[in-house]
Amino acid sequence: MNKLISVIFLMFLLVIGVSCQKESSIDSSKTHEGHEHSKTKVYYTCSMHPQIKEKEMGKCPICHMNLTKIEVDDEEDIQASAVVPEKDIWQCKDFPDVTSETEDVCPMDGTPMVKKPKENKAAKVVAKVKLRKAQLKHFEPDFFPVTTMKMTKKIRLLGSVLQSEEKESNIPARIGGRVEKVYVKSTGSMVKVGDPVIDLYSPKLITAGEEYLLARKSYAKSKTKEFKDMLDQSIERLKLWGIKRFQFENWYKTGKVPRQITIYSNATGIVRSRNATVGKYFKEGQNFFELSDLADVWVEMDVYEHDSSLIKIGQKVDLEFTAIPGEKLVGEIDFVNPVLDQKSRTLKVRATIENASGKLKPGMIANAVLNVDIEGMPLVVPRTAVIDTGKRKIVWVKISGKNFQAKTVHAGYESEGYVEIKHGLMEGEEVVIEGNFLLDAQAQLFGGYEDMKESKTSGHNH
Repeated sequence: MNKLISVIFLMFLLVIGVSCQKESSIDSSKTHEGHEHSKTKVYYTCSMHPQIKEKEMGKCPICHMNLTKIEVDDEEDIQASAVVPEKDIWQCKDFPDVTSETEDVCPMDGTPMVKKPKENKAAKVVAKVKLRKAQLKHFEPDFFPVTTMKMTKKIRLLGSVLQSEEKESNIPARIGGRVEKVYVKSTGSMVKVGDPVIDLYSPKLITAGEEYLLARKSYAKSKTKEFKDMLDQSIERLKLWGIKRFQFENWYKTGKVPRQITIYSNATGIVRSRNATVGKYFKEGQNFFELSDLADVWVEMDVYEHDSSLIKIGQKVDLEFTAIPGEKLVGEIDFVNPVLDQKSRTLKVRATIENASGKLKPGMIANAVLNVDIEGMPLVVPRTAVIDTGKRKIVWVKISGKNFQAKTVHAGYESEGYVEIKHGLMEGEEVVIEGNFLLDAQAQLFGGYEDMKESKTSGHNH
C-alpha cells in the first residue's frame, strides 16, 4: 500500500514539473516574440512607386530612381490610417426617427424605407498620417495658412485677325457699260477714295455727258432759268453715276466727251473680290470690286467653356502679334457669341482694333490676355498645396507637429500661382505646400486612403 501511495505521489510531481516547464517555455516564447516584434523592420521603397518594397538598396524597377530606406517600428503608432466612410442609413419616409442600417420595410406602415440624406460637410478627411521621430528628422515641410485674397485671373487666348464686316464696302456699277481697262491689278490690292479703278464704255453715259455740254453752252449764251435748270439736272445725273466734277469740267474745256470714261473709287479698303475684267459688261447695281476697309479690324478669340462665364462686353484685352514682335495693342471686347461651339467647347469672342497704319493683316495670329477680377475675397492656397489625382483634389493639413490629414477640396479659379478653395478648408488652417507628396506617398504605402483596395498598416508590414 505504501508503495502504491509513493508511485502516485511521484506521478503527481512529474505532471506538475512538465506543466511548469511548458508554462516556462510559453512565457519565454512570448517574451521572445514580443522582443522580436519590437525590433525595427528595414526595407527600401520608391517615393514615386510605394508599392515597390525591396530588402536591399537599389533602383526602382519602374522609374529607375534610387530607393529610399524605410524603418518601421511596431512600437510606433499606425503610420497611416484610412477614415472610415460614412455608412448609408435608411429611414421611414413618414417616420424619419425610425432608421435602419440596411434597406428594409418600415415597421410602422410597411412602406419601403428611403436613404437618409447625408449631412453636407464642408470638408471630408480621406486619410491621416502620423510621422515618426526618425521621419521628422528628414521631413522639411513648408506651410501656408489658408487666407482670403483678391484674385485676378489671367485668361490666355489664341486669336486671329479678321476683316471687319462693318467696314466692308463695294465699288458698284452705277450705270451699265462695258469695261475697257482695269487699274486694280489683283485681289488684295489697296484701293483708296479717288483712285481710278476702271475705264467704262457706256453709250448712255456718253449721251448724258453730251447733254451736259449742250446745257452748259446754252446757259453761257442765255442766262435763263430754263437753261440753268437743264444744266443743274445734267450735273446731278453725272454725279449720281459716279462722274467727278473735274471730269465734266475737263469735258467742257475740250469740248467733247471721251468714248472711255474713267470710274473712280468711292471707298477705301483692301480688294477682297475683283469682278471687273476687260470686255465684261456690267449692269447697273453689279459690283466692279468688293472691298474691306482695314482701318479697323477684328480679333476673334476662342474662350474655353470653364472661363466663358467670366467674359463680358467692355473688358480690355492685351494683344500681341506673332508677325509684329514687340507690338502690343489694347482692344475691347465688343461681341460675345451667345452659343457655345459643341465640338470645341469654346466660345467665340471678338475685339475691334484700330488699324490706321495697316500693320494688321487678316489671318495674322494674335496672343491675347484678359485680366479678370474675381468677385469677392475667396479663400486661397498656393497651387503647390493641391494634389490633383484626376478624380479629386486633395490638400494635406497640419494637425500637429507630426500629425497630418488629407482633405478633399472643391477648387475654383487659379491665378498667379494660387487656387480658389470653394469648399473643404477653413481660414487659418495650415496646409502643406512642400512635402505634401511625401505624405501622399506615405498614405499610399500604408493604405491610408479610404478608397484604396487594400488597407494596410505599419503593424502588418513585416
